[in-house]
Amino acid sequence: MTHIVSESCIKCKHTDCVDVCPVDCFREGPNFLVIDPDECIDCAVCIPECPVNAIFAEEDVPKAEIQFIKLNAELAKLPNWKSITKRKPAPPDAEEWANVKDKLKYLER
Repeated sequence: MTHIVSESCIKCKHTDCVDVCPVDCFREGPNFLVIDPDECIDCAVCIPECPVNAIFAEEDVPKAEIQFIKLNAELAKLPNWKSITKRKPAPPDAEEWANVKDKLKYLER
């Protein structure tokens, strides 16, 4: 099992989670974070750190967001999605996007 980042992170991209990850499994894209399933050790320390509740254990992913399991694995392997290990400021409009639904169309690869 692994953990995944879900739709809530799109355009919010808070990075509080990366500071606590003991294995540096987070990858950063232009407006989204993902967890590399090959690196994640299923420790769950990242879950409570996410201010928009975007991180789930794979078995707890909401049914409507199952596609994010595959998406995390796919994006984690893209060469432009680099490892992120230190917290960065959230985008200036992150709070405006925090409760927006159906954000997949805004995901930048």
